[in-house]
Amino acid sequence: MPATWPCPGPAGIADELAVVFDSARQVRLLIVPPLFEEMNRTRRMLIETQRRLDALGVDSMLPDLPGCNESLQAFSAQSLRSWRDAMAAAAGHFAATHVLAIRGGALVFPTRLPGWVLEPVKGTSILRQLLRARILSAKEAGREENSAELLELGRNQGLELAGYRLSAALVAGLDASLPEDEGQRVIRQAELGGSALWLSSEPGEDPEQSAALARIIAGEAAA
Repeated sequence: MPATWPCPGPAGIADELAVVFDSARQVRLLIVPPLFEEMNRTRRMLIETQRRLDALGVDSMLPDLPGCNESLQAFSAQSLRSWRDAMAAAAGHFAATHVLAIRGGALVFPTRLPGWVLEPVKGTSILRQLLRARILSAKEAGREENSAELLELGRNQGLELAGYRLSAALVAGLDASLPEDEGQRVIRQAELGGSALWLSSEPGEDPEQSAALARIIAGEAAA
């Protein structure tokens, strides 16, 4: 069910939405979603994972990153730091005991919590994919762009990529950021079976993958 939580932002505290399954149980999992379109492609799978976790006795919270989904904050005002601050605030508000970060979520999750990261990805890899998509789009429109010039522009002025207005701070952060972990267990796609939904062209779901992910988390959290 949806719930709101107080999120820090450039204009002060803002109410943000989260999908929450909360029965005040011992294990409370904060799910940090992937970034950009990967977030949209995996959202249904993650909510189904929450349902499976609920059946296995685990509470979970899937908050929106500021500027994304139903957030009223401006995406153009965001940076990796603002997302890190937001996820730390969500962890505190929901009294999370564990964390699951998905893909680019491993760049912004609260590393103080024990838990899991699913196929973490470097910020440079995310940025490279976004730049490649812009260059291909420009080529189809008869324009020539190159990644070095775009990256330099982005570091200084920000950049429009894949329909998102990235701030200069976000571009620079992605260009220099590596997945963070402090002992969290890395889960590989092969453990879930099937193909990675973040590679799909459209949002999708896979109940078997959600069930496998939920079993891993519930089993290892109880160990």
